[in-house]
Amino acid sequence: MPRKIIPYNPKLKDLARKLRKDSTLGEILLWRELKGKQYFEYDFHRQMPLLNYIVDFYCSELNLVIEIDGNYHNHQEKVEADQIRDEELAKYNLTVIRFSETEVKKDIANVLRTIEQHIVEHTPYPSQEGSI
Repeated sequence: MPRKIIPYNPKLKDLARKLRKDSTLGEILLWRELKGKQYFEYDFHRQMPLLNYIVDFYCSELNLVIEIDGNYHNHQEKVEADQIRDEELAKYNLTVIRFSETEVKKDIANVLRTIEQHIVEHTPYPSQEGSI
């Protein structure tokens, strides 16, 4: 099945590159687990421009966006902006999973279990043709 192309603002490419260089500790720790198709053989990208946003991690095969929220996400304005962003991404059939920076730094095993659960729930199993 061909990959669905999600439009993005090309003006965000330089900022995305800068964000990859200036990753938070939580982003670095999670990237160590996801990079190079080592996590269930899915291809994740980091600091990926989608629409008018830059998402922390993106897997096109799973239609999955993973966001790591810092302390600044606790402010009501940021929560509302995140909600609007998530709704816009959902229009492209993308699921957004959010973790706090603290969760990733202190309990990455649980973060990975949550991602794994999403993968299991959203990965079609091969057909059982011929088996009765």
